[in-house]
Amino acid sequence: MPTFKYRARMPDGKIQAGLIEADDSVAAQQAIEERGLETMLIEPYTSVEAASKTILYFLNRIKPKDLVITTRTLSVMVSAAVPLPEAVRNIARQSENPLMQRVLIDIAGEIEGGARLSDAFEHHSDVFSQFFINMIRSGETSGQLSDVLEYLAEQQEKDFDLTSKIKGAMIYPAFIITAMFVVGFVMMTFVVPKLVGVLTEANVDLPWTTLTLIAVSNFFQRFWYLIIVFVLGSIVGIKYYIKTPLGRYRWDWIKIYMPIFGNLFREMYVVRFTRSLATLMKGGVDLVEALEIVSGVVGNEVWRNVVFETIREVNDGNSITTAFTRYKFVPTMVTQMLSVGEGTGKTQDILNRVSFFYSREIDNMVGNLTKLIEPLVLIILGIGVGILVSAILLPLYSLSSAV
Repeated sequence: MPTFKYRARMPDGKIQAGLIEADDSVAAQQAIEERGLETMLIEPYTSVEAASKTILYFLNRIKPKDLVITTRTLSVMVSAAVPLPEAVRNIARQSENPLMQRVLIDIAGEIEGGARLSDAFEHHSDVFSQFFINMIRSGETSGQLSDVLEYLAEQQEKDFDLTSKIKGAMIYPAFIITAMFVVGFVMMTFVVPKLVGVLTEANVDLPWTTLTLIAVSNFFQRFWYLIIVFVLGSIVGIKYYIKTPLGRYRWDWIKIYMPIFGNLFREMYVVRFTRSLATLMKGGVDLVEALEIVSGVVGNEVWRNVVFETIREVNDGNSITTAFTRYKFVPTMVTQMLSVGEGTGKTQDILNRVSFFYSREIDNMVGNLTKLIEPLVLIILGIGVGILVSAILLPLYSLSSAV
C-alpha cells in the first residue's frame, strides 16, 4: 500500500506532520480528516530505502556512530520526560548527517500521527536493526522505555568501541602492505628498467636474483595496464562473490580460521552473541525469538548457522549449548559457562560475565597484535628491500671490480 506524507492543522491550531498509508491521496485525505484534522499538504512519501540508491546516500550514509549518538541522546531526553516527537526532532536538528536528519524527522512525524516509537523505527528497518526495534518494543510493553534506551545506548557504545579497536589494529598493516605494492609497482615499471639497461649493456654475468628482477620488470613494463585491470577486476569480483550466499559463508569461514586475526574474530563474534542475547533477555524477549534476532546481529554466516541449530535444539527441548559442542571455533569456556547458567537459572547473568571476559580479552589481544604487527611488517619490508637492493648492487659491484 502506498505511503503519503502529510501536514495538517489540529483543532487547537497546531501543525501536525506525519505519514499515512492509503490506496491513494483521496483515501489518505479522508483518513486524516476523520481524525478531526484539516489537511494542508499530501504528497507521495519517498522512503529512505529509495533514497539509499542515490549518490547522496553514498556520501552521507548512516554510520554506527550516528546510531550511537542518536540512541544516547534519545535515552537522556526520554529520562528527562521530554515528549517523544519533540525529543526526536531535537536530535534531528543536532545531527550532522542529512540522511539521519531525514529519517528522524519522518519518525517524529509518524509518532505525532499516532504511531508507536517501535513501529516508526520499523518503517526504517534499513537503518535500525531488528535487534534495536524489538528492544524498543519490549521497553514500550513493559513501561521501561527509558531504561531500555539507556541499556541500548551502552551496548551500542561497547559494540562501536569493539569494532573501532579491531579496525584500528588492521589499518596499520593494510596501509603498509598497500604502500609496498604501490612502491614496488612504480619501481618495477619506471626505475628498475633504467638500472637494468646499464647492467645489460655492460655484458656481465648476472645472478639469478637480477635475472628474475629483469623478467618481472619487463613484464610490468609491457603489461602494466593488464596488471591494473587484473587487480581492479579481482577486487570487484571478490566483492561480488562475497555478496552471494556461498561466497559470504566461505569468507566468514576464512575470517574465523585465518592466522593471527582468526582468534580475534572468533572472540568478537562470541561477544556479539552473548551481549545481544543478554540484552534481549533483559528486555523480556522470549529465548527462541531472541536467538532468531541475534542470528542477524552476529554478522557471520558460520555463527548464524550455529544459532539456527541452537534454535532447533531449544525447540526440541534440548540445552542451548547442544549445538555449540559441535563446533571447535566456539570456546569451551562459553559452552561450560552457559551450561552452568542454565542449571542455576542465571543464564542472563552468565551471558553478561562471558561478554565482559571476552571484551577484556579482545582489548588485550588488540594491544598485543599492534605490538606484534609493527616489527613483523618491518621485517617483511626489510626482506623485500634487501632482495631488491642486492639484485641491483651485486652486478654493479661486479661491474666496478671488472673495471
